[in-house]
Amino acid sequence: MMRQNLKFFCLAFPLFLAACVSAPPPAQKKECVILLHGLARTPRSMKKMETFLSAKGYTVINAGYPSTREPIRRLAEKYVPNAINACQKFDPEKIHFVTHSLGGILVRQYLQNHSLPEGSRIVMLSPPNRGSELADYLKGLWFYKWRNGPAGQELGTDPRSVPNSLKSANADIGIITGNRSFNPLFSQLIPGPDDGKVSVARAKLGEMKAFIVIPATHTFIMNHPEAMCQTLSFLKKGKFSYRPK
Repeated sequence: MMRQNLKFFCLAFPLFLAACVSAPPPAQKKECVILLHGLARTPRSMKKMETFLSAKGYTVINAGYPSTREPIRRLAEKYVPNAINACQKFDPEKIHFVTHSLGGILVRQYLQNHSLPEGSRIVMLSPPNRGSELADYLKGLWFYKWRNGPAGQELGTDPRSVPNSLKSANADIGIITGNRSFNPLFSQLIPGPDDGKVSVARAKLGEMKAFIVIPATHTFIMNHPEAMCQTLSFLKKGKFSYRPK
């Protein structure tokens, strides 16, 4: 049975990816997607996702913010509204988010006191929604502090950390995380399957509508073909496409 399932996956899933990538864009819709990159990254890291979603007919705002300069709350209060304002210039009916890592925590922080238009959806890629053990181990090191700034100090697993202090978000959230790592040393510090920086278990949220694990690393998950296709699926249907086991 396992061999038959593997054979089906090898035959069927590449067809799903090919159909996703090559499908023509839908009719022009009034939907805007905001992309938020991760900690110590730039909008350049989300460029492939921007190109992909633009080709599918969405208005895309690939937002930048100084992730290493300010605490999470301040980043959320200053830069998420800026991105939403940029979307609103196109008079959208829905405003979606696709986030990587810290970007997902910024959206959760923003949603503590705000809401999105009805029908809007959020896809989080490798979010440290319950903190990261890696941040626990490294936050006291000068290089980590210098590289990741105040926000990097707030991403631990302590119950008082920002990710663990946030209330449930009233939004449709789909989470995609990875189980591949480029760094065996980091992975040894993280219990269970992980993507090199965040464990699969700590990416989850109680209020999430859908969750999927793909063979991708934390650093490059946003460029993975399956991450792009599953992101599109959730934005369109509120669920991820069937993935053979």
